[in-house]
Amino acid sequence: MGTSIILVEHPAEHALFDGALTCDVVLPARFAAGARAVMQAPSEALLKGLAVAEDVRGDDPEERKEATPSQQRIEAKLDLVLSLLGRLARRHEDTLPVTALRWSHRGVRLDTVSSAVHSAEAVGVVMLQPAAWLSDQIELPVKVLDHVEGTHGLHHLWLQFEGLNAGLAEAMDRHLFRLHRRQVAEARQQLHATRT
Repeated sequence: MGTSIILVEHPAEHALFDGALTCDVVLPARFAAGARAVMQAPSEALLKGLAVAEDVRGDDPEERKEATPSQQRIEAKLDLVLSLLGRLARRHEDTLPVTALRWSHRGVRLDTVSSAVHSAEAVGVVMLQPAAWLSDQIELPVKVLDHVEGTHGLHHLWLQFEGLNAGLAEAMDRHLFRLHRRQVAEARQQLHATRT
């Protein structure tokens, strides 16, 4: 039985993703075990600011074609400045490892090389960078649903969101919708490119 079959049939996979808008992405992310107070307002503010920035930027590949070369240069320079500021701000902090993850409004599955074993019902915080172009992160309180060892040194960790306030939950839903819309647009573009 392959790892993909194990993941599809795993009860935690059903609990987090069945019937939910789900995105498969590769982003910097990490789980930190242990109970601690999570300030949700900064994460909510970051996701809301990201929504405004991405709506203005037009991250949908089809919408970006309408931007003038001058606008694209300004956006590229702004991306570089934001990336530099993020690196400077985090110079003395641990950086998050780039991780494959599946994300819905109920929780995330991290596919990580970390071999730490986490018992079911353990609590903690998942930290993740919601956008590749912005070096900042959100922190979401979670509990462990399950943990299994996969192939090629990968470990699969299912984390369910716990106690998100309404504002943060709504901002995350909007972010997931934008991610999903972008993935659909990119897949449509790739399909069109292969047919031409």
